[in-house]
Amino acid sequence: MPTKPFHLAWFLQGSSVQAWGEAWTGHIGQTWMEPELFLNLARTLERACFDYILLEDSSYVGESFGGSTEIYLKNGIAVPRQDPSVVAALMTQVTSRIGIVPTFGTYAYHPYLLARLVATLDQVSGGRIGWNAVTGSSDFAAMNFGMQGMPDHDLRYDMADEYMEVCRGLWGSWEPGAIVADRKSGVLVDPAKVHAVNYSGKYFSTRGPLNSGPPPQGQPVIAQAGGSARGRKFAAAHADTIVVHAKGIEAMRAYREDVHKNMVAQGRKPSDCKVLYLINPILGETMDEAEERKKKRSAIAMERIDERLAHFGKVTNIDFGKFDLEKPLPDEVTTNGHQQNLEQFRKTANGRSIRETMASFNAVDLSVELCGTPDVVAARMGEVMQEVGGDGFLFSMPNVNRRTLAEIEDGLVPALQDRGLMRTAYEHKHFRDNLLAY
Repeated sequence: MPTKPFHLAWFLQGSSVQAWGEAWTGHIGQTWMEPELFLNLARTLERACFDYILLEDSSYVGESFGGSTEIYLKNGIAVPRQDPSVVAALMTQVTSRIGIVPTFGTYAYHPYLLARLVATLDQVSGGRIGWNAVTGSSDFAAMNFGMQGMPDHDLRYDMADEYMEVCRGLWGSWEPGAIVADRKSGVLVDPAKVHAVNYSGKYFSTRGPLNSGPPPQGQPVIAQAGGSARGRKFAAAHADTIVVHAKGIEAMRAYREDVHKNMVAQGRKPSDCKVLYLINPILGETMDEAEERKKKRSAIAMERIDERLAHFGKVTNIDFGKFDLEKPLPDEVTTNGHQQNLEQFRKTANGRSIRETMASFNAVDLSVELCGTPDVVAARMGEVMQEVGGDGFLFSMPNVNRRTLAEIEDGLVPALQDRGLMRTAYEHKHFRDNLLAY
């Protein structure tokens, strides 16, 4: 079945303890501070010609379940979390082509500090850095930075629009060719090509120019995961790549079409932003082995309903410990956190109890179910992309270990490459150029 190649990326859930308590994780409880697993992941995915690795992050210890940190600490749910800028910098030093995309919240950094940090990462990586721009969702995170709580959902995006304007101004404060490095004249930087920003907005202000010098890409790649109507508008305005959790072919296609419509309305070309859909493939040497692994994963998910509700509550700011799990989630429950997640949960529920809903919610699949041999899964991925229209997939596999990585690099990727569904070598030096190569 002829189709064009698509892009692949990896959603790394945090940068510390991975798959604590699961099989094939070795001594992760003792070695989590050492970055070797993540450096190995970066090397592996670069060999596999992935476009980028997105480092998810949070800056607080969860306490949304039962009003306590207990379940989060005991089970290592999104804790410990190391600073993604450090891990990202280390990843850039063991790779040469793959994009590295750390997450930074607009609530946690002044725009000048963020612009300088990201520009520096782009410099030391040779033009391979992105920024997963998030507005924050948790009041607990806000309190860690001296705030009483997060601003309202849509207001956060209004503030983030201005934040992006400041950052782009700072990154653009150095014109191309500003660094002349002319030894004969003794001039390093042409003063006429470096400009103050003098930005004064409703929420942010900065003088500029950026003192760290220009990013090699000019503007680092912006990643976003806007799911709500306001989030989609923000993503359409600013993102070079968008992370999407849309369930099923129709929802995937509808999301992409909506984002493209928003991009056109804001004067952007839809081809300038790559929409990647979350997947969690289950691979086996035979179909029977893959199905057996799927059953096992589902069974484990059923055994860990409280843990999964705790994690879900962390991103939605909902304390599921307050509700009778044998009854549906009350209609009046709302969130100032991730609205799309709650909306997806309600769609999955369809009147069922919280326990029944969580048993199937994201247990084994995300956008589409992918289960089988590498050849079967590769073929299905090609079919899905042809039906949806593009642009690729983002692997979201919480059980990251060396075995998982080998299955992808040595099993699934060759099957995709044999079908012409993904690259066999990087086309360019810079991240954005590879992202826009097709």
